Parts: sequence; C-alpha cells; structure tokens
Amino acid sequence: MGLSLSLLQSPIASLSTSHQVTGVDTMSVGFIGAGQLAFSLARGFTAAGILAAHKITASSPDTDLPTVAGLRKMGVNFTLSNKETFKNSDVLFLAVKPSIIPFILDEIGLDIENRHIVVSCAAGVTISSIEKKLSAFCPAPKVIRCMTNTPVIVREGATVYATGTHAEVEDGKLLEQLMASVGFCTEVEEDLIDAVTGLSGSGPAYGAAKMLLESEQHPGQLKDNVCSPGGATIHALHFLESGGFRSLLINAVEASCIRTRELQQLADQEKVSPAAIKKTLLDKVKLESPTVSMASASKVSLFSNSSRSSGGKKN
Repeated sequence: MGLSLSLLQSPIASLSTSHQVTGVDTMSVGFIGAGQLAFSLARGFTAAGILAAHKITASSPDTDLPTVAGLRKMGVNFTLSNKETFKNSDVLFLAVKPSIIPFILDEIGLDIENRHIVVSCAAGVTISSIEKKLSAFCPAPKVIRCMTNTPVIVREGATVYATGTHAEVEDGKLLEQLMASVGFCTEVEEDLIDAVTGLSGSGPAYGAAKMLLESEQHPGQLKDNVCSPGGATIHALHFLESGGFRSLLINAVEASCIRTRELQQLADQEKVSPAAIKKTLLDKVKLESPTVSMASASKVSLFSNSSRSSGGKKN
C-alpha cells in the first residue's frame, strides 16, 4: 500500500497511539540519542530490510553530530523533541549516556502507554531503576535492558537482553526478532549483562573485519566510534594499553609466525610430522634464560633467526 503525499512530506509520520504492536511489520522504532549506536542500529535495520527508514524516528539536541546527517540521509525522521520521538514509537531505544537516563524518563513519562516497550542500552542502568521511575506514570511499564555493539551496522552484531517485571514474553521475542536481523541475539539473566558490557559492548570484535571493508573508515575511527568519553569502553581500552596489549598482540603474532616456520623447516629437514615436534627455538630460548619473558623470547627468536636453513645469514 502506497504512502500519501502528505505523509511523505510530514517530518514525522503520524502514528496511531492506540494500537498494540503484534509484530515487526507493524512496529515503529524510536531512538532517544542520535549518536553512533542509534546510527548503527538504524543502518543495520534498514539494510536487513526488517524496518523501513520512515518508520524510524531519532531525537537529539545536538544537530551537528555527523550521525544526525547520516540518519537524515538514510531517510530516518529526525526531531529535537524526545517526547515526539516517544509518541511516534512503539519500541523506544534509550541510546544515551547512563547519567542522562533519569532526566529522559521524567521527560517522557507522561506520554507512556501500554503499547510502549522501553529498551535501555545504557551501561550499568538496571531494569528496576527504570521501572521505579516510570511506575510514577504507568502502573506496569514494559522495560527491557539490552547490550549490543556497533557491528550491527553490518549485521554482525552481538546482542543480549533481559526483560523486566512487566514485559511479556512476546515483547522480548519482538526485540529479539528485531536484533537478530543485525547479528546474534539471545536472552540472558540481567546480572550477566554487566559482564557482556565489558566483553562485547566494550570490545566489539564481532564483525570487525567486515566493518573495515564496508564502512570505508579508518580502524582508529571505528575504535573511537565505540568510545564514549568517560564510558566503559574507553576505560577498558585504557587498561589494555597500560598492560601493553599492543605489544602482547604483536609478540603473539610473531611467536605464531616463528613456530610455523620452525615446524615447516624441521618437517622438511627431518621428514617428521609437524605434530610430533616438541622443542623449537622458543622453547630453547626459555630454557637458556628462564627469566626472559615470552615477549622478549619472541623478539629474540624473530630477529636473530631470519632463517635457520640459511646458516644464520641475514636476508
């Protein structure tokens, strides 16, 4: 069924506020917050074909965000009003910093209806705290807590969710159907979500290669996209860097490369199965100098042994 000209011209498509959502095909989605998460999810949903851009609304007071321009270009409805976004949405994603959540809930509370499903993506904000706030406006608010990551933009995300006291099984399945269109999605107990925040939300390895290929962005920019100032992810990266993560990663690759070369050379020279080889250069380095670290061993091995079969000559 085609859309009327007046509907297409309207900045925010008018939606019925009395219907009950029965499936993704009848659903409208809103984002309070128009940053990287909102942009990534909107792009993923539209690319998956599960949701048309005109059925998505996003709001933010900051119209200068690059993601706002991206959302508008995509065809997503954009407004400065959080209340307008809420009124025009069946499923509302709270895609803002945790400290802002209480103010958002106070702002939209008067407009909450039975049809609304409020999905919080804010790290560390519990379902009970949101339900407590919204219960002042609605006796049984439907709240779901969700943790996802930016590879949803290329449909390779990893998402977990937990349903609140008043959210029905069908509400959770509806969100799962939506999020499964942009990657892996499963329900967990709420007390496991903090662990997922540190592992998945704060380190989205899933789909990283595909993001590099499809996003046309520098890897450093992709990293920055998931690092909210003062957030959980930037803290995790700080610990990785302070622990020498890059050096460990480089050394691990070097060690693997050395091991592969040694197994190949010994297998060729001694005509034995690589699986039967127990001792190689890395083991000898550790035996000769027990105090040397694995990182040092890999450096010694790599740069002093360019080729065992070449008699120690440098290539």
